[in-house]
Amino acid sequence: MKDKTLLIMAAGMGSRFGGLKQLEPVGPNGEFIIDYSIYDAINSGFTKVVFIIKEENYEIFKETIGKRVEPHIKVEYVFQNNNNIPSKYQELLKARVKPLGTAHAIYCAKDKINEPFAIINADDFYGQDAYLKASTYLSNIKDNHYGLIAYRLGNTLTPNGSAKRGVCKVNENNELITLVESSTELVGDLVKVSPLDGSPSFETSKDTIASMNMLLFTPSLFKILEEKLPIFLENNKDNLEKCEFLIPIVLNECVKEEKVIVDVIETNATWYGVTYKEDKELVVNAINEMIDKKIYSSNLYGGSYE
Repeated sequence: MKDKTLLIMAAGMGSRFGGLKQLEPVGPNGEFIIDYSIYDAINSGFTKVVFIIKEENYEIFKETIGKRVEPHIKVEYVFQNNNNIPSKYQELLKARVKPLGTAHAIYCAKDKINEPFAIINADDFYGQDAYLKASTYLSNIKDNHYGLIAYRLGNTLTPNGSAKRGVCKVNENNELITLVESSTELVGDLVKVSPLDGSPSFETSKDTIASMNMLLFTPSLFKILEEKLPIFLENNKDNLEKCEFLIPIVLNECVKEEKVIVDVIETNATWYGVTYKEDKELVVNAINEMIDKKIYSSNLYGGSYE
């Protein structure tokens, strides 16, 4: 079996949710969304999990999630900090509170990953089918190809406000044409899309293909990030308190530059997430329903979660 790593991005601050939402219980025994992600990954053939976290959250991660999953899969931790930023930008970043973005988070893990890997957000529930398809793709990943597990945009949105999504255009070969990181919001039977790059807003169908940051890579990505990070920092040197080095933007650039082909793999899994506090009840109810259907055990790993 080919080694495959699940890289979990958990350094975000959860500002809209109002706390460290990655550690918000949603299962009947105090399980977090991350627990279900790792459980599905293990059952799909992943052999290692790497958490990208803030250093100050290390102990709470290790004593909660780490403690219960370490008997089942190899676990490593990476801290998202600015130690790998060129020194000329270090002073400019001192006033920044938030992490520098998802592309920078992945770059921080470059010394921990030497095999094909998937990335996910810690606070998104992707579903079993998504992990099975990701694992199959990574087992057969080709040179100069990356993968994107795709959902229908309307099925990824909360009724409680806007959410950041990657809105995709795909060709007849199911290859990515563009990936536009956007603020999206349900408006009746359509979705209002406001690209984060400042392009004009537009409305689109709920059936539009969307990325939820479940992306599939080889370690060749780290070289690309190493090349693009200094360019990003220089282009944004006057806005380093707020700008974000985001993986969807990097991926979109790579497609435009014809560096890679991104294969779009649609899943029939249902996505759930906790963007706002009001979303939690929806996730809890969905998990309880899956437990009733015997998709998950009422206690994923057994034992106490206290």
